[in-house]
Amino acid sequence: MTLENVAARLSEFDQTYTIYAAEPWTATSFAFVGYEPDEGGLPPEALKLGLSYFLEIAIANDVVDGWISTQEHQPGNAMTCQRLIDYAVNDA
Repeated sequence: MTLENVAARLSEFDQTYTIYAAEPWTATSFAFVGYEPDEGGLPPEALKLGLSYFLEIAIANDVVDGWISTQEHQPGNAMTCQRLIDYAVNDA
């Protein structure tokens, strides 16, 4: 799955999940969505794939919902993904 795929399906994921992705973060970066271990750090699947923390699903949904409310038209998946990347890089 790519970050753009995740952005397109945000509402389908459990709000307690976290997004992990390959850097540098782009729409085509490989991504994994799953639980953050109770002890913190990365889940074994993300470690095995060389992924890093990106954003929690709940935070990503809040960012997208707030951003969409300021747009005149429903943005596409690519724009939504780029908004999440910009947030992760500059504001998270």
